[in-house]
Amino acid sequence: MVMTQYRRSVLILLPPSEGKCSPDSGSALAPGTLSWPELKKPRATILDALVKISSTSPKRAAGVLGVTATQMPLIAQNARLRSAPAAPAIEVYSGVLYDALNFSALPAAARKRGDARIAIASALWGLLRPGDRIPAYRFSADSRIPGLPPLAKLWSEPVGDAIADSAGVIVDMRSGGYEKLAPVPAECADRAVALRVLQDRGGALSVVSHHNKATKGRITAGLLIDAREPRDVDGVADAFSDLGYRVKHGKPNRAGVATLDVIVTDL
Repeated sequence: MVMTQYRRSVLILLPPSEGKCSPDSGSALAPGTLSWPELKKPRATILDALVKISSTSPKRAAGVLGVTATQMPLIAQNARLRSAPAAPAIEVYSGVLYDALNFSALPAAARKRGDARIAIASALWGLLRPGDRIPAYRFSADSRIPGLPPLAKLWSEPVGDAIADSAGVIVDMRSGGYEKLAPVPAECADRAVALRVLQDRGGALSVVSHHNKATKGRITAGLLIDAREPRDVDGVADAFSDLGYRVKHGKPNRAGVATLDVIVTDL
């Protein structure tokens, strides 16, 4: 089973994308089929609250979710989450990282490794496998629904437990907001590494934000195409180097996780 593969394999933690492709057809969401069934309770709590506010108080939902007047169809979309067509998460997420990853174009063996290695962080679902079928939705790490506990309170422990339940090296490519929802637990921090993308501008290194997602997508694709499986942080650094990137060890992050700085000139 794929879940068993997750426990044995490298775990690549990816952020979701704000942009999503809405499936045109297909069966509706079946929450019981999603990976990590232990996340069922917080998923249901958040889904219920999101559907309720979107269907009964759309203007309030728009304010809470940062939706403009021209984006109101996103609120209507949230109201239909239980009945809307669903598709594999790897097809629904459509942002810069996922465009660069181009999962569907990878060789079959690489896609199979992706199914076993990738875990997509989500403010609504907690963690998802690439093949988990979901509808398009609007809900992010900084969303706060009145009456609902802070997302970190709902997700930190159960998602942290799911991450710790893996057995291989953990490559954390999540953005800061999603890392804060569920930091890598201390018990497995020694086998985890966070990726940071720096741009070399004439010898001066600077942190990049939006465009670093494309680099992370390309790195993820490279890790999946390469059949080798890094066993530790140094192995991950070697894998990045083999992909043609300059790599240096950075300072541990706030969770005590080692950091690898990937240095690029072009994003």
